[in-house]
Amino acid sequence: MHVLLTGGTGFIGEAVAKALIARGDLVTLLIHKRPSKVAGAQSISNLSEINSPVDAVVNLAGLPIADKPWTNSRKVALRASREGITGQLVRWIAQQEVKPKVLLSGSAIGFYGATRSDRALSESDQPLIQDFSRELCQSWEQIALEAEQEGVRVVLLRTGIVLGKGGALKKMLPAFKLGLGGRIVDGQQMMSWIHLDDEINAILFLIDNPDASGPFNLTAPNPVSNQEFTAVLGKVLKRPTLLPMPALMPKLMLGKEGAALLTDGLSVVPSRLTEHGFEFKHPSLDKALETII
Repeated sequence: MHVLLTGGTGFIGEAVAKALIARGDLVTLLIHKRPSKVAGAQSISNLSEINSPVDAVVNLAGLPIADKPWTNSRKVALRASREGITGQLVRWIAQQEVKPKVLLSGSAIGFYGATRSDRALSESDQPLIQDFSRELCQSWEQIALEAEQEGVRVVLLRTGIVLGKGGALKKMLPAFKLGLGGRIVDGQQMMSWIHLDDEINAILFLIDNPDASGPFNLTAPNPVSNQEFTAVLGKVLKRPTLLPMPALMPKLMLGKEGAALLTDGLSVVPSRLTEHGFEFKHPSLDKALETII
């Protein structure tokens, strides 16, 4: 199978590329800046360089959502990094005589809004609030769904917090290893997480399953509160977790609006993955963290 992958130099994308190559797929990475470190993948900088039919497109491109304050200019950049490349892919698909069978396009559980709720949310649930994260994910998904007009199966990947040797956990570990970690504010906000192995396996599963289309929550079946996450991480590291992050800190890091990514949280569950028969390797947080740390 020939797979075109965007975002292949990122934390998730690089792991997906390696998994595809390991199972014998031909992988073409669309790369604009940072060179790829994935052995066996071919890299291009423009879609016009593709000279053989593509069977599947996996679109994981996008600037990090939680590394800078959400100023107006940052919001524009976040939109452009997601909507721009997705639109390019959809237009490219429309021009192909032999079209890909499937487009898997990135999204996030931000689709449901950045607020607090411990009610289990599945793919059939509507957003709880209208905010920037909801608007960003919605427009991103709507552009990807335009590929359905070309007869292409479209899968929307609503990903939660991905745990692995990188990403969010990499940012948390230094403080926790020093015994300086703790809950964020009151710790009651929910964290919908997924182990990187399950994220990769779910993406491959959805590529291969011709009956899978529409939105899929890529989260583990057992979301936890931030307080529980903190306690489990401290236990795995054998470190105390007594220093909570005050409410001012997230606002200094991400601004008033972006701070909701840390202080609020939803309980998002992978209902459709389970219905389609996907089996998680790491359904519980303690075992998941133990395999990583």
